[in-house]
Amino acid sequence: MPLPSRQRPHHRPAHRRKAALLAAAVSVCLLAAAAPAEPLGVGDRLYPYLGNPGYDVASYDLSFTYPGTNDKPLQAVTTINARTTADLDRLNLDFAHGTVSSVRVDGRPADFVRAGEDLVVTPERPLREGSWTRITVRHTSDPVPAKDQDGGWVRTADGLAMANQADAAHLVFPCNDHPSDKAMFTFRVTAPNGYTAVANGIPTGADRAGGATTWTYRTRHPMATELAQVSIGRSAVVYRQGPHGLTVRDVVPSADRTALEPWLAKTPGQIAWMEGKVGRFPFERYGVLMAQASTGFELETQTLSLFEKQLFTQTSYPKWYIESIMVHELSHQWFGDSVSPRTWSDVWLNEGHATWYEALYADETAHKPMEARMKAAYGASDRWREAGGPPALPKAPAPGEKISLFRPNVYDGAALILYALRQEIGRPAFERLERLWVQEHRDSTAGTADFVRLASTVAGRDLSGFLHGWLYGRKTPPMPGHPDWKPTAAAKAGKATKTGKGTPARQ
Repeated sequence: MPLPSRQRPHHRPAHRRKAALLAAAVSVCLLAAAAPAEPLGVGDRLYPYLGNPGYDVASYDLSFTYPGTNDKPLQAVTTINARTTADLDRLNLDFAHGTVSSVRVDGRPADFVRAGEDLVVTPERPLREGSWTRITVRHTSDPVPAKDQDGGWVRTADGLAMANQADAAHLVFPCNDHPSDKAMFTFRVTAPNGYTAVANGIPTGADRAGGATTWTYRTRHPMATELAQVSIGRSAVVYRQGPHGLTVRDVVPSADRTALEPWLAKTPGQIAWMEGKVGRFPFERYGVLMAQASTGFELETQTLSLFEKQLFTQTSYPKWYIESIMVHELSHQWFGDSVSPRTWSDVWLNEGHATWYEALYADETAHKPMEARMKAAYGASDRWREAGGPPALPKAPAPGEKISLFRPNVYDGAALILYALRQEIGRPAFERLERLWVQEHRDSTAGTADFVRLASTVAGRDLSGFLHGWLYGRKTPPMPGHPDWKPTAAAKAGKATKTGKGTPARQ
């Protein structure tokens, strides 16, 4: 509350002074009685505390300073530009693993407190609906995971990488950690000379000062927080040209560049194959990041997919299978990255499509029949639905295993929906639907209802009744054109991986 004027205090009547004091006392009481800070969310069924209401992020500017060892916190500054969608006396950011030293809102110091996995910020002045605001948080970013906090930074043999899916970006930096709020990103990474830092987007500078270099990258398309990628290591950055002049940029350990080249050389042809199915690549560049780390999965971080290096150097898997996994992550650039899920219950749209094109690539290039894979998936589908829920209504992750959302029901179980749809409407209509889907929702978010509507439009008839059982049913509907396909009995129990196979998990 403003202080009384010091210039002419005797002009203020006593009764007004008393009123002012009373108002101040009431204000103090109201503040004391205000609801305590608490974690918020945007209402996601599977991750109820992800994201935050009241604002829409336009851009992130992330600065990290790597100390030269991956077991100590990085010094970091996160700047968020956002537009408010409601009047806000305070706002929540998702941030759960780092020490915050200060917060400023629109250049002024702001109070902050922790609440669950949220950082609750109270600006000096309330924020009005429809206004632009800038939040700057100075903090550390800890690469050593805390108990029950998987994901975020991945420690590699020579540095760090990121794996933020599904709910781990806020273990790295303060954010609105939900794919429904996509934003532009700028990354500034300072590391000792001898390291190479790479991030999503286009490089815009590498400034050397003394014993360190600051690398800067900017995206040209909006991105979900779970798709952010920063690699810091003793790396080689390998460039080549893809279709129609597209830049292909790969990041590999310097010592392994020659050995990995045969795999890297496959990417341009894979991009051309995907473009033949669904249209032009949706981003400014693409490439693979082969990290010396054991993650148990590969990940479609935007424009720079994360792979374990050992996938390409061990001999456990046939070459055709490894190539199909490369296509799985590549196809996510369209399905999941460019077109992001509106909620995490829509994850089947990501993984079902990526699995579909993985299987189709194996069919067309390695003579591994799609129909045989889908028949096997049909046989297992009822069991997958019982264990993980219907593909479009998946069960919540198991306690302490947040990434267990990624079960077989949203991989091959979801690809089975696409197969059934193609059987129902025919190949030409299905292929037209796929192209229209990524065109109409490019750089945006979309959900299951959007897919059903577009499929119905393309087919020229209402498909909601047909698709409902496939999307939400406890039991798998009959497969069009294959009345002989039946559920199969469960095999003897064995330990399953995240995708239900004894193979690398694809995300």
